[in-house]
Amino acid sequence: MARPGSDPSQSAAHTKWRWRKELLAERRRVPGAVRFSEAISLSTHLTSGRIVRPGQTVCAYVPIGSEPGSAQMLEDLAEFGARVLLPVVTGDGPLDWGWYQGRDSLRPGPYGLREPIGELLGSFALRIADLVLVPALAVDRNGVRLGRGAGHYDRSLADTATGTHLVAVVRDQEIFEALPAERHDIRMTAVLTPNRGLLRFV
Repeated sequence: MARPGSDPSQSAAHTKWRWRKELLAERRRVPGAVRFSEAISLSTHLTSGRIVRPGQTVCAYVPIGSEPGSAQMLEDLAEFGARVLLPVVTGDGPLDWGWYQGRDSLRPGPYGLREPIGELLGSFALRIADLVLVPALAVDRNGVRLGRGAGHYDRSLADTATGTHLVAVVRDQEIFEALPAERHDIRMTAVLTPNRGLLRFV
């Protein structure tokens, strides 16, 4: 894939826009069968016992469109014994959170998201998480994550407790040497891909 943003005279925001455009176009070209296979691999990694342990709290997300993962991944985590929190968008501020209680407990939300219908726990629910799975379009080897640009995760992840693992979830081809970064960007501690599994950043 072409690597946009090589002109240092461009602002980081404009460069990110170019990255997003190309990465989203690349994802849309991935066959459904490949996405399905990758989703199974991601779920297998998460429930192998090497990333998540029964009894831990995992902040996850319901993938939309061509995002890596699947709703089945949430079911697998719950059956494995993890407690799963899902994000709820409540305006422009940090994300709220609610417990995942099965597929029937989800309702449509903003941006095409599916959100839990139960009690909302507040943005500080992130503090009880052992691990946060963060949707991303790409990540670089310094932990810089490129999201979709709404900023909800960057405003939220600052509330995590010290030592919480922040894991970007991307396809294997979406790890780069360097991505454009801004001061407010929250760095990931690891990345999870279908074929390479969990890669930690030093």
